[in-house]
Amino acid sequence: MELRAKLAASRFGRLSLRVKLIVSIVLLLSLVCLVIGVVSEFALRAFLLSQTDGQLYAAATRAEEFATHDSPLGGHNPLDAPGQGAGTVNVQLSGGQLVNGGALSTYGERITLTSDELAVLQSLPPNGHAYTRALGDRGDYRLTAMQIPGSVVVTGVPLAQMQQTLFTVGLILFGVAAAGVTGAAFVGAFAVRRTLRPLDRVAATASQVSELPLDRGDVDLSVRVPAPYTDPRTEVGQVGAALNLMLGHISSALEARHSSELRARQFVADASHELRTPLAAIRGYAELAGRGRALVPPDVARSMTRIESEADRMTTLVEDLLLLARLDAGRPLDVTEIDLARLVADAVGDAHVAGPKHHWQLSLPDAPVLVLGDVQRLHQVLANLLANARVHTPPGTTVVTALTQSADGNAVVTVTDNGPGIPPHLLPEVFERFARGDSSRSRAAGSTGLGMAIAAAVLVAHHGTIEVHSRPGRTEFAVRLPIAVPAQRRVTTEKTTRRLEA
Repeated sequence: MELRAKLAASRFGRLSLRVKLIVSIVLLLSLVCLVIGVVSEFALRAFLLSQTDGQLYAAATRAEEFATHDSPLGGHNPLDAPGQGAGTVNVQLSGGQLVNGGALSTYGERITLTSDELAVLQSLPPNGHAYTRALGDRGDYRLTAMQIPGSVVVTGVPLAQMQQTLFTVGLILFGVAAAGVTGAAFVGAFAVRRTLRPLDRVAATASQVSELPLDRGDVDLSVRVPAPYTDPRTEVGQVGAALNLMLGHISSALEARHSSELRARQFVADASHELRTPLAAIRGYAELAGRGRALVPPDVARSMTRIESEADRMTTLVEDLLLLARLDAGRPLDVTEIDLARLVADAVGDAHVAGPKHHWQLSLPDAPVLVLGDVQRLHQVLANLLANARVHTPPGTTVVTALTQSADGNAVVTVTDNGPGIPPHLLPEVFERFARGDSSRSRAAGSTGLGMAIAAAVLVAHHGTIEVHSRPGRTEFAVRLPIAVPAQRRVTTEKTTRRLEA
């Protein structure tokens, strides 16, 4: 029972405020109508029963006078007493045995009572009080027994008319209450909807804010709750005013964050640009010094080799940072029509040369897959994905690269390996800058942690997406790019469009 109550409470708690208010109004009105109906029925029953008792005592008095020997009309059958209504029961008992009497039919005819009905009458105490008893098929009766010299006179009047009146009044009350509750539900729903309209406007403002990309870029947080819904004298107005105040604080924080991001990006871009020249000089002098390795001691030669290697690594890092800064700044891409199948094949070929100890597999469609984009940047995305699979998996790992066309008009490139996988707690950070895997995915090649961030940024600039799904034994990166319409197909489409417009 307690569990059912908890379930009902939880279901009610999941309803909207509008539904809760309407349900509460309907339940309250139903309870009030129920109380009014029950009280009215009891009051009406008491009133009708009082009237019936008055009729009963009048009929009993007439029957007693008609059956008493000392009265002028005495010694007669009490059923013959004048003024008795249809269905009235009048019997005279002596020593518990029937002397005379019976019941009157609807047409005034005498009806003999059955033994069961007589048994009910014989059980009444002759004290002149009124009792309600059931007389078999005749229904309920209001009965009284009076003692007269030598016998007892029992008189009863039927309660069928009173019960029919109560039933009819109950139906009327139920009908009126049902109509009233139904009408109140509709009127209440309209009133609640009108009353909560300001709250809907506040919720709509919050929904508009939730759809804004607040995590990046310059956000124009100009959405506010309209002034008519920010009246502090009302509860909803207080919520609207508080929401506007909060949005103002958030807007200021976002402006400060964006300014800080712009300064950081500018610094990274300037620093990367300025570092390219000294790094080029370091690499040049290291290469120049490396030509004379045979003339210097072995430790000096090894040091020059390390200098050249680290200069190359720093150059790669600086170039990656500069590329990310340019992508963040929204620099335009060199967009051309690209055969993605050929680009994927070239990238897999390069990866095979760089990682001969891995098993490289390629799956391409028969027809060319054309996309619009920057060929250098897209090649870098594919190279980063394949390098990621090579660097973070042990030798002997199978890497499958597949190109397909989806039903929604996108080209899908998947890079799947059967390596150890990415730990679940690292998956949300795969495309973050400087994100690195743990020791289960080797870092022997000295990854900078920018490859996946560059891939994600390039794909965003191409209106594409990248996703990763990983578990032990299977890691899959999926790249989606919009398919370009071939030139011949574009001309045909334009002609068809003009023909339809004409």
